[in-house]
Amino acid sequence: MSAAVRTIVLWCPDWPVLAACREAGLDAAQPVALTESGLVHSCSAAARRDGVARGLKLREAQYRSTALTVLEYDAALDHRAFEPVVRGIEAIVPGVQVLRPGTLAMRARGPSRYYGGEDAAARALLDAVAGLGVVGARVGVADGPFAAEQAARAAVRGGVPVHVVAPGEAAAFLAPLPVALVVDARTTTLLHRLGVRTLGEFAALPDEDVRRRFGAAGAFAHDRSAGREQSRVAPRTPPPDFEVEQHFEPPLDRIDQLAFAFRVRAEEFIERMRAVRLVCTGIRVELDDERGGHSSRSWLHPQWFTPADVVDRVRWQLQGAGTADAGLDSPIVRLRVVPERVDSTGNHEQGLWGGGPDERVHHGLTRVQSMLGHEGVVTAAVGGGRMLADRQVLVPWGDRAPEPAAAEAPWPGSLPALAPASVFRERLPVALVDAGDAAVSVDARGAISSAPASFAVGAGRPAPVRAWAGPWPVVERWWDAGRARRVHRFQVVDHDGCAWLLVRDAEGWWAEARYD
Repeated sequence: MSAAVRTIVLWCPDWPVLAACREAGLDAAQPVALTESGLVHSCSAAARRDGVARGLKLREAQYRSTALTVLEYDAALDHRAFEPVVRGIEAIVPGVQVLRPGTLAMRARGPSRYYGGEDAAARALLDAVAGLGVVGARVGVADGPFAAEQAARAAVRGGVPVHVVAPGEAAAFLAPLPVALVVDARTTTLLHRLGVRTLGEFAALPDEDVRRRFGAAGAFAHDRSAGREQSRVAPRTPPPDFEVEQHFEPPLDRIDQLAFAFRVRAEEFIERMRAVRLVCTGIRVELDDERGGHSSRSWLHPQWFTPADVVDRVRWQLQGAGTADAGLDSPIVRLRVVPERVDSTGNHEQGLWGGGPDERVHHGLTRVQSMLGHEGVVTAAVGGGRMLADRQVLVPWGDRAPEPAAAEAPWPGSLPALAPASVFRERLPVALVDAGDAAVSVDARGAISSAPASFAVGAGRPAPVRAWAGPWPVVERWWDAGRARRVHRFQVVDHDGCAWLLVRDAEGWWAEARYD
């Protein structure tokens, strides 16, 4: 069995927090936590000092750290923000593998020869990332990527920037570390019951017994524990650089001037991808102004971007609700466009006879949108919510519709399928009365005062009620007395067999929708 290859690992602690704070303009030295599905995904060192830890529920984390700033975890942001760091390291050390955002691996042989030793190469890497604005990075050098990464983490615990494990000493270095580093939670529990708690104790088990009991995955973990890792650094092929950036000197303070100045770079942006048979379906526009402000927004396209489309998105991001010839609050000094979604041109080729009506509709809507602005042309989509009016979402042409998970989530009090066909944008007043012409009401327990006999929508004639069902309460923001809302839904069927969905609130009865 061949010896493990000497490997250098560069680790940036708390990288997700650092990337999110950079994007939001926050100080990473403050208590900050990133959440995913209601749980803490990662947190800053200040938050950990307050007792916040990965896996905590958000409410528990906020209880432990009252000054905690909470942000949503964005995996795409992690990769996007780490790409400049990777490119900066590749400029001084070729053959880099991205283990995950914030962690890089490379073979030690070439850098150590060039810089005059492993320790010198490690410090050159630290100087490079410090020049890119990443502070607190650590470097580990050992036999194999796994041992090198654990050495980088040991550097943090030891308070030193570099930790070098001598050749052949990986097994002794790894021996006191917990066995959970190489196996899953279920296997960890089993090994603990067997009295195996450290990597050294796991490595002492016979190879054949480990393979027979835990299979190939257990044998791989066993080799890691014993410092016999066979994994090799797989250098990445640097992706083509399609992004474009333009600096303005002097800074531009008018939207039309900036859009005109960027037109040539927009054509260059599209031509770079077209040269390798790619089209762009999503971009991110970044703007820096003279006062230090930063604006970043992602834009999608229903087909693919042309140079004019790119300029339009830049103009819309600057324009907001203003006009194209309006001035800016602060002059722009830098404009950067990055492709976020690319696809092969083969997936977007037109048919033999063209795109027909669909293509004409797309070009027509795009033309109208370019004249009216981003919000000028919208399409309808179904979103999440309890009330039917809340589920009607108007999405600007080309933007992503609401995620299906949000629309299909179990909203308490929402209507089950089938939904009414006609939803009134403005609710219609309804008079619902019983057989004695007394208004039907709903008490505090959610029960009606009497059985409904007839109802009238708006100024229409009263219609007899053939059948009815309900009421069903819908309670929103019950924890906020000032903004809480409680309504009751009610269904009635008129003499023609048409069903209506009614809502009772503090003001009376209203028609929310009709089952046509």
